[in-house]
Amino acid sequence: MKLKSLRLKTFRSYSQKVWLFDHDTTLIVGDNGVGKTNLMEAVWLLSTGKSFRASKDSQMIFYGQELARVGGEVTEGKNLNTLEVVLTKGEVAGTPAPKKRHLINGVPKRQMDFVGSLRCVLFRPEDIELVLGSPSRRRDYLNSVLEQVDREYRRSLLSYQKGLRQRNKLLEKIRESEAERSQLLFWDRLLIKNGEIIRKLRAEFLARINQVLAKKDLELKLEYDASVISQNRLSQYAENEVASATTLVGPHRDDFMFIRERSGKAKKNLEIFGSRGEQRMAVVAVKLGELEFVKEKSDSLPILLLDDVFSELDHLNRRQIFKLIGKQQTIITTADEHLIPKRVLSSSVGIIHL
Repeated sequence: MKLKSLRLKTFRSYSQKVWLFDHDTTLIVGDNGVGKTNLMEAVWLLSTGKSFRASKDSQMIFYGQELARVGGEVTEGKNLNTLEVVLTKGEVAGTPAPKKRHLINGVPKRQMDFVGSLRCVLFRPEDIELVLGSPSRRRDYLNSVLEQVDREYRRSLLSYQKGLRQRNKLLEKIRESEAERSQLLFWDRLLIKNGEIIRKLRAEFLARINQVLAKKDLELKLEYDASVISQNRLSQYAENEVASATTLVGPHRDDFMFIRERSGKAKKNLEIFGSRGEQRMAVVAVKLGELEFVKEKSDSLPILLLDDVFSELDHLNRRQIFKLIGKQQTIITTADEHLIPKRVLSSSVGIIHL
């Protein structure tokens, strides 16, 4: 799989820009603030249909403009597809418009049918939040990986999220004596069915990552804290759910932990007891496992996106990542070209200065 071109129109800091990716590895060089991460965000948007940093899609639209367009050409084998995401603020030229549209070869697609057309693995300095951040950050990570490679996961997650919103609204009505408890049965069944699929696929992914970690003898594992959803558990929390108008069990409350396990020593949760270096090493190791997982599930190499990571990593972790360059298409951003070894900066590397 390769990204051949990227087109931006009134997206973030770019009024209009086109890049061609003619090399297996492309180095994007520029000072901080010139738009390197904006470029990576655009590629990620084509991959997942989402931003990795905007809380609202409208934040990605160039200041003062009504819409933004992000497009790209992607090849996989002999197939060439043109992908595009169009963002608006809900209105264009005074006429109501969808806030987001996904198109493949000019044909509108649902997001769940669009995702997976371009598969990427992204490294960012902020990825240390996988260890230090909230459970929702780690759940978002699980979703971003699995949505790219598993259609059943995308379908189940979408159905679960819609059902969860409806069930919580119904719990609020029950609390206000505007609905009966018996009305929960339909939504209970829907959440249990889709929740079990989500839990199973998350467990399989984390188990595969642990296999990769074990092969590397890193004494590290990811420990899945699954909030299993079943009729018994929903019954157990029935009173508390009505009181809070919130569904208290299910994959929307899942988490996982980074655990250091050494022979003869107690387990150590890296979020609490890990050094900064251990935490960064753990994230790099998991990302390398993710690369293997996506490759296995899709039977092709994903695109590797390295966004300003080298200034944050020690020599050992940099070396681990440099080994990957050249094995798949790689796009690297950096403010300091000297952080990249000369052997990487060969004639097969394209360099773009912003």
